[in-house]
Amino acid sequence: MFLDVSHLVVQYPGRARPAVQDVSFGLAAGEIGVLIGPSGCGKTTLLRCVAGLEPAQAGEIRLSGECVSAPGVQLPAEQRRIGMVFQDYALFPHLDVGRNVGFGLQALPRAERAARVAEVLALVGLEGAERRAPHELSGGQQQRVALARALAPRPRLMLLDEPFSNLDVELRERLAHEVREILKAAGATALFVTHDQLEAFAIGDAVGVMHEGRLHQWADAHTLYHRPATRFVADFIGHGVFAPARLARAGGRAVIETPLGPLNGAVAAQAAALPDGPLDLLLRADDVVYDADAPVKAELVRKAFRGAEFLYTLRLASGETVLAHVPSHCEHRIGEWIGVRPALERVVAFPRGG
Repeated sequence: MFLDVSHLVVQYPGRARPAVQDVSFGLAAGEIGVLIGPSGCGKTTLLRCVAGLEPAQAGEIRLSGECVSAPGVQLPAEQRRIGMVFQDYALFPHLDVGRNVGFGLQALPRAERAARVAEVLALVGLEGAERRAPHELSGGQQQRVALARALAPRPRLMLLDEPFSNLDVELRERLAHEVREILKAAGATALFVTHDQLEAFAIGDAVGVMHEGRLHQWADAHTLYHRPATRFVADFIGHGVFAPARLARAGGRAVIETPLGPLNGAVAAQAAALPDGPLDLLLRADDVVYDADAPVKAELVRKAFRGAEFLYTLRLASGETVLAHVPSHCEHRIGEWIGVRPALERVVAFPRGG
């Protein structure tokens, strides 16, 4: 692995619980990893430790096989050849774009420095912007200048700490796709921190979900969504609710009884590793389908228009709440009872209380 984090522990003085607890993951050269989780989960502390800004109390961090952090080992940040991009851009307002981008290239001859500045500005789609002032640029353009500045010295690792948090939602997702293309074109290995799932899925080859200092799962977005390793990951990724269910086996066949009706056959067989008995079954909005002829009815208690579809919040007669995506041409009134049925292709369930 190009970046190898092994059993890392970061402990702040005076705090009972480590900010980072026994975290391990790796990135191959050219891969983009993303750390995601609620505020205070330890993702930024982990990023700072990789950068050399926080010491490790246990475990180690290796870059290209070199140990840069471990108990008693702390390679200074300036010697790690790491590029960093922050949420506030940190551009120098008194310097034009060219001098901002070339700030870390002072050791190069002037002509070589100018060529590298032009090269990375072209890479981020800002050709010919060398003489412009930062305040003349939009927020998205300023963030691309910050990215160009970090890439200019050819770092062996890029770290990005919530770089789009100051931008509006639509621009954030678009810029995430653009930054991924830029990093891939540069052949950069990068570790990215965000609290936004859409950003994480747009930019990451691998995504790590953190909670209370622990890394619950490190996988691609599809795996996180469809095969979450823990109940926290299942609850955190996507939109869904846990509903009470029961698994039973008879004659070698599994049946899962749910508030929406039974699941059996190949779908129920996915629960083979679970014990018989009560389950908490994750039902996401795409697992519940509107069907006027379905025997199970639910009351519409809330709806959110999403353009091509509504997101319905529904209450079953048994009291459970479920979510459903319903085409926008099938509009219903609040308080109306509609038919719904399960349409699960994958079972995500945990033993009740587990």
